[in-house]
Amino acid sequence: MANVLKMEKRVLVQQLLALGWSYRRIQEETGIRRETVSKYDSRKQGICSEEQANPAKVPPDVCLQNRPLESKCPPTSASRDDPHLLVSAAPASSSPNGRSLAASQDQFIQEQLAQGLTAKRIYQDLISEQGFSGSYDSVKRYVRKLKKSQPQVFARLHAEPGQEAQVDFGKAAPTLKDGRWVRPWLFKMVLSYSRHAYEEVVWREDVESFIRCHEHAFQDFGGVPRLVRLDNLKSGVLVANLYEPELNAAYAAFARHAGFAPLPCLPGKPEHKGKVESGIGYTKDNALKGRRFESLAAQNAHLRHWNKTWARTRIHGTTKKQVWAVFVEAERATLHALPDHPFGYFKIATRVVHNDGHIEVDRAYYSVPHRFVGQKLTVHYNAIWVKVLSGAERVAFHTKCDPGHFRTEKTHLPLGKSLSTQEYTARLLNQSFQIGAHCHGWAQKALKVRDQLALRAIQGVVRLQSTYATQIIDSACAGAIRMGSFRYHTVKLLCDDPAASDQEIEPELLKEHELIRDLRDYTDYVETIAATQSTP
Repeated sequence: MANVLKMEKRVLVQQLLALGWSYRRIQEETGIRRETVSKYDSRKQGICSEEQANPAKVPPDVCLQNRPLESKCPPTSASRDDPHLLVSAAPASSSPNGRSLAASQDQFIQEQLAQGLTAKRIYQDLISEQGFSGSYDSVKRYVRKLKKSQPQVFARLHAEPGQEAQVDFGKAAPTLKDGRWVRPWLFKMVLSYSRHAYEEVVWREDVESFIRCHEHAFQDFGGVPRLVRLDNLKSGVLVANLYEPELNAAYAAFARHAGFAPLPCLPGKPEHKGKVESGIGYTKDNALKGRRFESLAAQNAHLRHWNKTWARTRIHGTTKKQVWAVFVEAERATLHALPDHPFGYFKIATRVVHNDGHIEVDRAYYSVPHRFVGQKLTVHYNAIWVKVLSGAERVAFHTKCDPGHFRTEKTHLPLGKSLSTQEYTARLLNQSFQIGAHCHGWAQKALKVRDQLALRAIQGVVRLQSTYATQIIDSACAGAIRMGSFRYHTVKLLCDDPAASDQEIEPELLKEHELIRDLRDYTDYVETIAATQSTP
């Protein structure tokens, strides 16, 4: 049974046909097959259905270029009387002889293509400048055909020995992981001159894996090329740009460490690293296709064996020479020496400085200069160290500590808040010495009797200089020593009434002192005597 559209679908199809849409476009947009659409096309010869007598109303402003086109359906009596009721037919895609209408504008279209114009722009220019009566789809198909018939011309890029390597990722063979088959990432680096390559399979395409694969490749080659050409993947390039690509900071630091220049390809130009592109395809088709591996290590072992046995011993199709022979004889000696030590990979993050002058990294806390409180700073860190940057300036560097712990540098704290207990005690004793010998002696004895509880008392006595002369304070401290009192209020009372130091003041009873025994000693003694007396 033929497909019969519901009324709303019929109206939609007729409206789109009246707007000049092709069968193909209507099928793509609505899902209605082209064969079904054609049954409702009033432009076809010999078809004049009931719907055509009452055509769908199309707003006049949407008719293409407002140019009335004749309908192929014979006009009804109403349309003969009023020609404005004629249905505007869609632009045709082909001429009566079956040839594309766009082909008649071949020269114009090719000239426009040479200027880099799109099919849409060419169609608009055909309408406005050439009086074109065909549809946009016919122009689009003809432009596509012309582009296919005009092969793209590329200039082959040649490199000197040791000058360049190309890197990229591809998909490796299925590998067993946690009980299921997963396709890991295939890293490949190809030396552009000899075509000697290094392959490694990794689970992740992150920055650290990318950098470590570079290191392993350089070690396998025995040196470092001057330039590494890479794609615009996030592991190496944060922002792809024609003129100023923004490199990943960790990758850029690794490039400086290893001694090569990273060169991202132009956006949308994979042919600029065609050697590694074809190399990945060669590895997948020759070494990995149809294989499965029980582990990542097994796949990497297979790739190393395949490289030594087949990849490096082959005669390359372009150079017509053995890959390994060219590398050994002409390229290996031209590579730069390897770095003295492995690259210290680090992560990059942004942190806000807390009110206490510290930032939090991996649940531990590290100080920065207090002037940065409330600001956002860049942090580079790994398992060994934490480096804090403000722009390009390094403002703090710490060794890593365990979660919940602090790393505080005294110079980062405000003046007067960076002293340890010992330093603070020494400063108070020095200030008391400046007042007088009696004050200094009182402070020393107060520390001996009260330990750290005496620090605030000493601080209070030192600050009495804002109210009393130093002689009065020193004399009051002498009186306090005679009384055996090492409290701030005693010294202040004696400063207010110096005569009070000559009066007998009932000494304060102490609950704890080195000469006072613990009550538990007496309890133990009584229990021992009682036990002795009860023994027969």
